[in-house]
Amino acid sequence: MSRKDSRGMFANVLGQLEQPSEAPSAKTTSPHLLKVAAGVRQIQEKGEVLDRLLKDGDHIVEVDPSEVAPSSIPDRFDGAYDDAAIEEIAASIRERGQIVPGLIRPSKDGDKPYQVVFGRRRLAAAQVLGVKFRAIVRELTDEEAIVFQGEENANRNDLTFIEKCAFALSQEQAGYRRDVICASLATGKSHVSEMLRIATAIPRDVLLAVGSSPEIGRRRWVDFAEAFATRSDAVTRVEQSLAHAQPVPSNERFAIALNALKTEVLTVVSITATTEIRANGFLLATVSYPKAGPRLSFTKAVPASFVDFISDRMEALHSEFVQSTARSSKG
Repeated sequence: MSRKDSRGMFANVLGQLEQPSEAPSAKTTSPHLLKVAAGVRQIQEKGEVLDRLLKDGDHIVEVDPSEVAPSSIPDRFDGAYDDAAIEEIAASIRERGQIVPGLIRPSKDGDKPYQVVFGRRRLAAAQVLGVKFRAIVRELTDEEAIVFQGEENANRNDLTFIEKCAFALSQEQAGYRRDVICASLATGKSHVSEMLRIATAIPRDVLLAVGSSPEIGRRRWVDFAEAFATRSDAVTRVEQSLAHAQPVPSNERFAIALNALKTEVLTVVSITATTEIRANGFLLATVSYPKAGPRLSFTKAVPASFVDFISDRMEALHSEFVQSTARSSKG
């Protein structure tokens, strides 16, 4: 059966499964058929990028996994390559063979002839099984490779939100242009800018400790980044809260870490309580000490002319302070 005919057959199967039932008493589609349909959808989604490559004249080869170097910029967190994650893919390849090929490119530097562009988990599974890795070989620049790598993940909706953020930051740190990062994630500059802000605000060690969190979307990660920024002890609190939570799914670790960041926020605020400046019994101003630096705030009762008076003398006061500090250090 040709690839085109098989695609048509898959489409018919999906169409039959997804049509609404006309008779209320009709039997529910069996779980087995639903599982088959989900697999067919996955094959169709994965085939979009590969179809384009094959139409351009590329062909599938079989190479030894040991001859393929990892991609220069990882797109998933390390947990995606643990034994359990790879075993599921290995079991599928053991039973049916590697249905969907990866993409590799000739390596011009390094000790291996090829470098993987996408299909890292299939490559790892092939290595575990001791079989050849099926892949398309194409000459690609670094920028073309990173776009193909991100595009295949985007087509399968395969990366979680925070993995996309980390992937974007890794690209920026490697010197890729913003338009290349946008293309690799199939999104606009404003979204990429937000992803970069989140990934920059939260250290990578913290992100890896929390995990990929597949059920946690943009809004909650924004909340996490804001909570993280308000605490000087944020790293310590997250590490302590997750010290015994590694067996817990990453979605739950996210909730544990976020709760640790938000706990005792009122206490932290009270520690940085303001200092009052009074004269003749009247409150003139308050001095607070946030993380951004000390702040002087006059009360509404203070006339603007007094604020101007202080402002005009600020330079002289600062000079007096510097001279006083210098004399103290000499003494």
